[in-house]
Amino acid sequence: MVVDLGSTPIIVTIVLGVVGLAIPVVDAVKKERGHNNRLYSAIAFGALVVSLGFIVFRVISGEVIPAVAFSEDVLADDMFGSFFAIALLIVSLMVTLSSWDYMKGKANPASYYSLILLSTVGMVLIAYSTDLLMLFVSWELMSLPTYALAAFSKRDPISNEAAIKYFMFGALSSGILVVAIGFVYGITGTTNIGESIRAMASLDQELMPVAVLAIALFIAGFGFKMGLVPFHMWLPDTYEGSPTTIAALLAAGTKKAGFAAAIRVIVLGMFALNLDWTLTLGVLAIFTMTLGNLAALIQRSLPRILAYSSIAQAGYILIGIAIAPYSDQALSGSLFHIFNHAVMKSTGFIAAAAVATALASYGLERYRGLGIRMPITAVALAISMLALAGVPPLSGFWSKLVIFGAAINSSAYVWWGPYLAIAGVLNSALSLGYYAWIIRKMYMEEGPDMSKLKEPKMIISVLLFGIVLMVAFGVWHAPLLEFATNSVPNLTNLVNFTNN
Repeated sequence: MVVDLGSTPIIVTIVLGVVGLAIPVVDAVKKERGHNNRLYSAIAFGALVVSLGFIVFRVISGEVIPAVAFSEDVLADDMFGSFFAIALLIVSLMVTLSSWDYMKGKANPASYYSLILLSTVGMVLIAYSTDLLMLFVSWELMSLPTYALAAFSKRDPISNEAAIKYFMFGALSSGILVVAIGFVYGITGTTNIGESIRAMASLDQELMPVAVLAIALFIAGFGFKMGLVPFHMWLPDTYEGSPTTIAALLAAGTKKAGFAAAIRVIVLGMFALNLDWTLTLGVLAIFTMTLGNLAALIQRSLPRILAYSSIAQAGYILIGIAIAPYSDQALSGSLFHIFNHAVMKSTGFIAAAAVATALASYGLERYRGLGIRMPITAVALAISMLALAGVPPLSGFWSKLVIFGAAINSSAYVWWGPYLAIAGVLNSALSLGYYAWIIRKMYMEEGPDMSKLKEPKMIISVLLFGIVLMVAFGVWHAPLLEFATNSVPNLTNLVNFTNN
């Protein structure tokens, strides 16, 4: 194993790890413990800004290597990892800054921000990992803090139940990944992703079923975190029971880290092994987006609606992964939508956090007349939902357009490609059923109390930031799409690599 101590992931790990461990120490030595929420939020925010700025500087200055399929190092300091790291750090920034208001008056703020930073370290390392052991260690570093964060409202029975479900399914996911890694090491003698896949490409035929089983286990293990059907069972309850800001971290952060791991291992592995599982992934995408949207239609709580919406969005992303062998724009579209979804979903959950802070409720009936009572929050929530639905000219429209266009263009290679695009368009229209319903409640219905409510300042600043990104990348999406395209590993080189 080789690790470059001056690489981007190592520097970011040091910055976030040191600050994450230092915050509880500072809290322990202070006389007035538990009353420094804003101080710890500012410290965590500063560490995240420094990390994000460092990665952006490395990318702009050309110090990051082009996206690679594999690397001899355990961490590849490449464009693929940097793309995901930037998206994940933006999510953590939005969550941390909005917690300035959301965590006001609540106990144990030092632990809260420390756990967010440590989980962010795991997410960033996953994005750069090119070794299965490093990937698994990073996976656990991401997951373990979120189990505690999901149960942070420890006196709330709903939160405790949600955290237990999350922990049980998370432990199952980790166990499945351990078994998959064990199979790969057993038949190849290495945990390096590139070397193991190259070894599997030349396996004896009697060992091929083990290789196929390993890929299937990776799909199941990563599928839990990505929220794919049928691995989604934990997700709605966990998002509803967790603190709303943490639900944003789970939906927009850890979920995207799961896709980064899946692309590193599953997609590249299927290319190398020449496994024609694309139709299977396509069917899985249709079931995921359809079940997510249908279930969202009957929910009466905004976090549960956003949770099922998050499942549906995973289905759209999976379309691009399914047709990746047949279209140059497929994976670019998936990465493009991953970034957009991170911003859109974070904005939606943080808007829900603002309402919960002001009204202490998640019920949809409390959203009646919100456009008058909390105008900025209502606008941000409405724009995030329209962007999630793919309404032009918001950012979600363009990333869906790229994915669906790639699916249509794949018809020259697979007959079922255009049907994925049709399913995606129909599901996007279906999603407007519940998005428009919420918008209607906010702007066309009146509640029993229509008095103005105070909107938390820091949460409002985060929501305005989200609005700017959603509108800006809708009006001028080319730079982000180019960044996503440059972050896709060269699949032609991958095939040559495995044939050598």
